[in-house]
Amino acid sequence: MTEFVDTNVILYAKDLNAVRKRQLSIELLERLTRDGSGTISIQVLIEFYANAIGKYRMPDAEVEDAISGLKLWRIHRPDYSSVIEAIQLHRRHRLHWFDAMILNSAIEMGCGILWTEDFQDGQRFGDLVVRNPYKNSQVV
Repeated sequence: MTEFVDTNVILYAKDLNAVRKRQLSIELLERLTRDGSGTISIQVLIEFYANAIGKYRMPDAEVEDAISGLKLWRIHRPDYSSVIEAIQLHRRHRLHWFDAMILNSAIEMGCGILWTEDFQDGQRFGDLVVRNPYKNSQVV
């Protein structure tokens, strides 16, 4: 089973101020890398880069290294039909636009789990279940 990781999980793995979330994020990312089940999207990479150098003020080279560490993950590259599907998810479920894009990417990649804190833990979208990695330490 493949598992999709939202941007916030990758950001927490680099956040020195969020000790518990950082450790749980690192454990999750390491497991998904080791298992070969990690999935992200171009959007996640872009959001991670923008937030890491902006909000977190990480050095550009460190951010590039973090992104390079995800090179073996499956990467969703949204196209026109992906945007249309995300629009429909946005409207149907009243999601924030970028959350709808994340959700659509996870669905299109056939993932069983979407790891994020931006949705309700346990929420289902067809075969996809949302998991908050920081709620009851579900990352194992």
